[in-house]
Amino acid sequence: MAENLNTHTTSPLKIIPLGGLGEIGKNTWIFQYNDEIMLLDGGLSFPTEEMHGVNLVLPNIDWLIENQDKVMGMVVTHGHEDHIGGIPYHLQRLRIPVIYGPRLALALLGDKLKEAELLNRTELVSVGPRSTVRVGKYFLVEYLQNTHSIADSYTLAIHTPVGVVIHTGDFKFDHTPVDGRKFDYQKLAEHGEKGVLCLISDSTNAEVPGFTPSERSVYPNLERYIKEAPGRVIVTTFASSVHRINMLLEIAQKTGRTVSVVGHSMLNMIAKAKSLGLLADFPESLLQPVPVTNGLPPEQVLVLTTGSQGEPMSALTRISKGEHRQVKIKTGDTVIFSANPIPGNTISVVRVVDRLMQLGANVIYGKERGIHVSGHGAIEDQKLMLALTRPRFFFPCHGEYRMIRRHAQTAREMGVPAENIVLTENGDVVGLTPEAIRIVDKIPAGIDLVDASRSSMVNDNVLKERQRLAEDGFVAVAIALTPQATFAARPQIAVKAVARSAETRNLEDVIRTALVRAQERFGEFRLPGEAGEPEQYDWMAIRQLLERTVKQVIREMLQSYPLIQVLLQTPQVDSAAVLPSLPPVRGEAEALLAP
Repeated sequence: MAENLNTHTTSPLKIIPLGGLGEIGKNTWIFQYNDEIMLLDGGLSFPTEEMHGVNLVLPNIDWLIENQDKVMGMVVTHGHEDHIGGIPYHLQRLRIPVIYGPRLALALLGDKLKEAELLNRTELVSVGPRSTVRVGKYFLVEYLQNTHSIADSYTLAIHTPVGVVIHTGDFKFDHTPVDGRKFDYQKLAEHGEKGVLCLISDSTNAEVPGFTPSERSVYPNLERYIKEAPGRVIVTTFASSVHRINMLLEIAQKTGRTVSVVGHSMLNMIAKAKSLGLLADFPESLLQPVPVTNGLPPEQVLVLTTGSQGEPMSALTRISKGEHRQVKIKTGDTVIFSANPIPGNTISVVRVVDRLMQLGANVIYGKERGIHVSGHGAIEDQKLMLALTRPRFFFPCHGEYRMIRRHAQTAREMGVPAENIVLTENGDVVGLTPEAIRIVDKIPAGIDLVDASRSSMVNDNVLKERQRLAEDGFVAVAIALTPQATFAARPQIAVKAVARSAETRNLEDVIRTALVRAQERFGEFRLPGEAGEPEQYDWMAIRQLLERTVKQVIREMLQSYPLIQVLLQTPQVDSAAVLPSLPPVRGEAEALLAP
């Protein structure tokens, strides 16, 4: 039992979402009381189509870095990437003394930190059901088992000086969980009886009526499709879906199929789940490498693979393109998508399905097949959470704005007064006291973009340049000048990815003619010098004239705004009175202008 931290103080508890409000993903929370901060989760999300060359999207943590001396630690709810994926990147800049979390989440996080050589930056402490941990002076956190699409997932009861705050994490009420680990209804109801000041609750399925079906409900349909398949079966699902993987392994054993696992993330998840006792005890002979199952009759083989979202580098995408070294689609294969596309991934998934069909596979996919269920509670689940906890104040989270607004409506239907419900955006500082909840301030809450190389960040200017390149193309002009301010050679012009019409086919010639005319004005930029000394010029002013000339021609001839790069090579000069010349750029120009 957590001790009572209510000191009857008038100081408010500040709750600040850095991510997860008005969006799906990058769930990251700040809880601050006086001079101490506790973090809850540190997730990431994935780029939209216009984020060219971006691999991951993180919440901006500049405010946290400015206040990192106040950070006492972090608590983690579960192991999904949208809750732990950003932590390794944050630890490169932010000191987090200790991170508490479920065993599976910390096993996955530990691998990430080891790979990034960051294990010495924090202490990882595993917790179990009904564990209580202290973070600083002001926060005691109880871990309450819940049910979700990943094993080892928790709802948190956070004891603070102003009262108990329940953060649901991601949840649904699954009465027949695959692993038998049921939601801790008793503790939720106990807190509701004693008094919950505020409920912060997952809104992902706030628009979906009814209860979310149990994970176990997909078992009969999966079994039927696998049993009826005439040849090899390939099943793709989320690598984190340990419950689904457990069922598929059980079905494979039941139907006499040997299983191969394809995809690094799924192999890693299965290894972690097995070592933690989260995977059922199957005979070792059930799981075999692909070369072994390739030698078995097709009707005796089941392949588990990543790629349910059509990710470009995933195993299933490479299989659909015929690019996987070990798994090739053959006529008679059955491919089962035991996952629904996340918003934004539908087109990628459909393309994979089309390619698999073209290769001769029978593809089973779609909601109507009954082979996937969500890990998030629908409206009736959300009502049950409100009924068990009976909060005075309500803070809907984890969802796009329409979901959060609909969840607030559900709370009003359950008796929470409208004035006791707060609707926020990322960066809003919510002040919570025993008497009131309201937005009291705002902190910066932008995004940080991780380059596709995963080795650096993409700033706003770089992203804007990439967007311009993708939308309007690129024009490069290379010019070399003599000491007498004449062209040393014919200006070289390259136009890349720019849409042309009949009127603009001669764009290069028009630019070159305009540059020759601009050269006639170079005399205006001659600098006064001593008698007998060679002529000197204001090379910077000449450069600006040439840039303006190129931009003017392009604006007059094109309806688009391509990125323009003028590369100017000027003579080296010694006089300190002259603006420094630009460095030689012939090599750069040749590289840019190469076909």
